[in-house]
Amino acid sequence: MTASPRPTMADVAAAAGVSKALVSIVIRGAAGASLATRERVLNTARELGYRPDTRARLLRSTRSRLLGVVFNVTEPYHAELVELLYEAGEAAGYGVTLSAAGPRRSEQRAVESLLDLGAEALVLIAPSTPAEGLAQLPLPVISMLRPVRGDAAGSVSSDEDAGIRLAMDHLRGLGHSRIAHIDGGPAVGSAARRQSYLSHMADTGLAAGASVFTGGTTEADGSRAARELLDAAGRPGGAARPSAVVVFNDRCALGVLDVLGKAGVSVPRDISVVGYDNSRLARLEHINLTSIGQNGPELAAAAVRAAAARLDGGAAEHVLVPPFLEIGGTTAAPAGSS
Repeated sequence: MTASPRPTMADVAAAAGVSKALVSIVIRGAAGASLATRERVLNTARELGYRPDTRARLLRSTRSRLLGVVFNVTEPYHAELVELLYEAGEAAGYGVTLSAAGPRRSEQRAVESLLDLGAEALVLIAPSTPAEGLAQLPLPVISMLRPVRGDAAGSVSSDEDAGIRLAMDHLRGLGHSRIAHIDGGPAVGSAARRQSYLSHMADTGLAAGASVFTGGTTEADGSRAARELLDAAGRPGGAARPSAVVVFNDRCALGVLDVLGKAGVSVPRDISVVGYDNSRLARLEHINLTSIGQNGPELAAAAVRAAAARLDGGAAEHVLVPPFLEIGGTTAAPAGSS
């Protein structure tokens, strides 16, 4: 069976009763066509199933209008951001091409492949490359989720301090004072969130009860940290078990929930748990995790705007996007409180 040929611009022109040049003007969004003509051409293109040949356009253009995005295949939240970057790029007139980093593929190799594909600018999600390394790349670079300083590379990230403080204020508002933190280990953003937790505990007179457990980005990291938390509380002369815990991210929080459940510790009756990212995992009905949302749509839109500004000759921008609190079923007033 032979596939139907892909509709061409000439097909759209013939069906709409206009010239091919006029179709090109409408498809490109350029000036020179009336509103009625634009609507007729676009409706005809839609009915025929016409899609512009991006490769041909790129070959004719002196600019690729292509944003290269590096993400980590082990991080589910990166996949959510990639989807949003596609939407934001399309809305701004840019294509998006992806290159994955992971345990078997370095971030450097991921970047090199995007350079080979002709990307005009790079958006690196939570890059591990040092700031000086980002500055040496031959294209405009936007670091997403990890703030950088200076004029060489731009950055768009969530306000980590504001996010942790939202979590802490929520827990304290419920009546919690014994609040622990499971951090992200060496992960991007971990140090900032850990420092924010410690600062908040100090600012509210709770520094003596602060406790930080080394976690990470995965469920296994959360499980290990939760076992350490329970073991520490069970030792003779040890500190009282915390009534709440703020966890580095949602994946790590899932490991915490699993261990607590298996140990017979009720969430949220015995321990309240707050995650970070407000990911799709957190929103699953059987999990319903209280979590700090990073406002992915705005992060993606800001990253595309920052890349476009650099391509237009503007200075590097450093944007902090306010996070928000999504209250789920894993937080409540501590047991015994009135």
